[in-house]
Amino acid sequence: MGRSISITTESGGRQNIFPTEVKTQLVEDYTNYPVEAEKANGRWAMIGFIALIGSYATTGQIIPGIF
Repeated sequence: MGRSISITTESGGRQNIFPTEVKTQLVEDYTNYPVEAEKANGRWAMIGFIALIGSYATTGQIIPGIF
C-alpha cells in the first residue's frame, strides 16, 4: 500500500504544517503598466462582445439557457 511520509521538524513530534515563505521580488519598471493593462482589458472586452454576438447568431438567445 501507499506509505505516507511526514516531516517532523518541531519538538514533540508535531508536523510542520506551515508552507515555506516565498522571497518577495521588487520590480521597479512599472512605467508602462497602466497602458498595457488598459489594452488587455479592451481586448478581453472585445472578445466577450464577439462571443455575445456569436452566441446570439447561433442560438437566438443573448445568454443560451437563461435569456
